[in-house]
Amino acid sequence: MTFPTINYKFNDLDEAQALTDLIEQKFTSLEKYLHRGNSGTCDVEFSKVSPQLSGKVHQVGVNLLVEGTLYRAEATEESFEKAIDEVRDELDKELRRAKDKQVTMDKQSGREAKEMMLNDM
Repeated sequence: MTFPTINYKFNDLDEAQALTDLIEQKFTSLEKYLHRGNSGTCDVEFSKVSPQLSGKVHQVGVNLLVEGTLYRAEATEESFEKAIDEVRDELDKELRRAKDKQVTMDKQSGREAKEMMLNDM
């Protein structure tokens, strides 16, 4: 499966436009949490949050919409590369929790179905 369609918003930042390959490379690690055959969209926004030149001024925000569920991550760091790593880690954590929750619910419903079948006998 490929990662959902990625839409970029650069806010007139030329240095951010060169990071599209980095985003696609980093976000491929999130494919393992997405179900096969599902389409989704990923919106990535690059911006600078203050007029100063140094410090935590580079912000990356990501909205990932999969199966009607919105996952949001945002990070502000010293560089866009660090912010991308932070956002990927946050999305990884959210997607892992959602997948674990779904697996737990599937197991619980299987146990309940088994109990119902045993009680009917």
